[in-house]
Amino acid sequence: MEDIVTVQDAVTAFADFMEPTNAELDAIEREMPVILADVDLLDAQIITLDRTPSELDVRRIRRARRRLLAALAHQAATTHRGGAA
Repeated sequence: MEDIVTVQDAVTAFADFMEPTNAELDAIEREMPVILADVDLLDAQIITLDRTPSELDVRRIRRARRRLLAALAHQAATTHRGGAA
């Protein structure tokens, strides 16, 4: 008779080896401002999906776009200077 391994056993059998490296964690940390700014923009856009955007909605989307562009510019500037590869 063969032993049957559950999916949970198969997934967690290698869990100790699946942890992110310090370099991966650093890359995530560097990308976090862009990720958060992108989430803010998506939130502002989602609010207006089922209605006509009000002036407040338009301002919120505009601010979120500016934050995202600033975060992307900052990330590009630090990457270009040799921060992240």
